[in-house]
Amino acid sequence: MQNMNACKMMGQNKCSLFPSCILLLVSILFFNMENIVLANEGSKIQVYIVYLGERKHNDLELITSSHHDMLASVLGSKQASVDSMIYSYRHGFSGFAAKLTESQAQSIAELPGVVHVLPHSFYKVQTTRSWDYLGLSPYSQTNLLYDAKMGDDVIIGVLDSGIRPESESFNDKGLGPIPSRWKGFCQSGQKFGPERRCNKKLIGARYFIDGFLASYRGTFNATENNELLSARDTNGHGTHCASTAGGSFVNNVSRSGLGLGTVRGGAPKARVAMYKVAWMRRISSADILKAFDEAIHDGVNVLSVSLGIDLPLYPEVDKRDMLYYGSFHAVASGIIIVCAGGNSGPTAGTVVNVAPWVISVAASAMDRSFPTTIMLGNNQKFMVNFLRFMKKSIYRVINVFLAFSSTDSFL
Repeated sequence: MQNMNACKMMGQNKCSLFPSCILLLVSILFFNMENIVLANEGSKIQVYIVYLGERKHNDLELITSSHHDMLASVLGSKQASVDSMIYSYRHGFSGFAAKLTESQAQSIAELPGVVHVLPHSFYKVQTTRSWDYLGLSPYSQTNLLYDAKMGDDVIIGVLDSGIRPESESFNDKGLGPIPSRWKGFCQSGQKFGPERRCNKKLIGARYFIDGFLASYRGTFNATENNELLSARDTNGHGTHCASTAGGSFVNNVSRSGLGLGTVRGGAPKARVAMYKVAWMRRISSADILKAFDEAIHDGVNVLSVSLGIDLPLYPEVDKRDMLYYGSFHAVASGIIIVCAGGNSGPTAGTVVNVAPWVISVAASAMDRSFPTTIMLGNNQKFMVNFLRFMKKSIYRVINVFLAFSSTDSFL
């Protein structure tokens, strides 16, 4: 009987201890899982920019070798540094882009001579009468365009989505030899043969994609994403910006008869060099820095940069904004940097690229309009400023809030 009672008591104790055991086991598992998650976060590989400031000397190979040595000191071998490194920046400044874990990046940040180590980020692209409106007409009494020799021998570099070289805006009629100081070149690639596409107007065309690819999930298929592995433009943004800055004279241009006239860039006799950094309308900061670095080496006089970060914006000058690093060293090398003010206005605090060493430009007004009459079903008419190139003449009227989620079914 006593044995039976003892057994019952032992059973009760086991039952009372069982929930505690479960709770202890769950706590241990949770603690281990948390450590596993933290370990995975710390071992996640991404692209980092290691910024070392001004270069110390002019031996380019020695600069790149020192970058590999620094990387190898953390990764453990020279081969590991070769596999990890994406770019070595060595012309306008010193630094490199590499694939690293967070802990590896922190280790590099603690090394002597390292200024900043930051994860790379993505930027977006920002967007005939304009130059006449600004007083740069060939017939203007100020003669400013002629005083500046229409940009003759000035080399304009453009960081953007590429270029369509067959555009008449890049014809080289009337231009002299390519400036002897030019060190750049035209790079071969898909649907872009330098021997046929480059001339005395378009004197440089290169593309930078390694930073984008290092962050791309999966295998990047250029064709499926309407891209070409070359300096060729597939969306028109880069071609538009390059021709706006330095396009040649093209006569009798209009859109369906509207705005007939001569189109040209602000410096129609300038030379143009394209540095393609935008892929699927996204731009890796690692690619931006490489384009800046090469443009400084090539000998451009002006850089047009219609790129910017998303909202919310960084403070005026923030160490996370890699565009400022490249532009700062370009300005220090005597290059004028002209950046887009962005597409997020007109509200306050939406202007991108406001570092004091760059010129930020944004459209605010225009001196012409294209009035179009819209007539509703009740015969009420409205005059609007709108270029109409639609195939149909009758459309449904919808609620303005539905327009944000509209599809072709409304058209």
